[in-house]
Amino acid sequence: MKTTITAKKMQIPQNFTEYAEKRIDSRLGKFFGDEADAKIVLSEIKTQIVLELTVKYNSMIYRSERSAEDKYVALDDAIDKIIRQIRKNKTKIEKKLKDTAFKEAFAYPVPDSVDYEVIKHKKFKMRPMDIDEAILQMNMLDHEFFMFTNATTGEINVVYKRADGNYSVLEPDNA
Repeated sequence: MKTTITAKKMQIPQNFTEYAEKRIDSRLGKFFGDEADAKIVLSEIKTQIVLELTVKYNSMIYRSERSAEDKYVALDDAIDKIIRQIRKNKTKIEKKLKDTAFKEAFAYPVPDSVDYEVIKHKKFKMRPMDIDEAILQMNMLDHEFFMFTNATTGEINVVYKRADGNYSVLEPDNA
């Protein structure tokens, strides 16, 4: 598995790079093939290390973000979260992962499937608007996300509020 580590406004010690590569290979290697890409982004907010772990494999993206005072603890927590995501959705994603991944990884029974129940369908008219107006609309509705037609591109976008209080926009990639 290819592992890339980057840091925002901090230095990455060489021993952490080696630790992270070994840890990801040993814990996540059984789920993913050699073609998988793992990306770690480290940043420091006050006394906390924020670690984002993203694994891309077979058109699937697995993501985890963890905060801790120690980057080693944050990495282990992020890896554990991805493993929990995989186990929770075992039957839905096992076709996308290595065939042997689940034979080795589960020493205890896991439910065969997790059913999702859609309890509401909602339709609404979307008018073109810019991102700032979409954020304003989302905040006025007191929602966590808002879908809109981007006035600049004509594409359907989603704006959402992140845990850190900032905003992000999801845009389709039609490439």
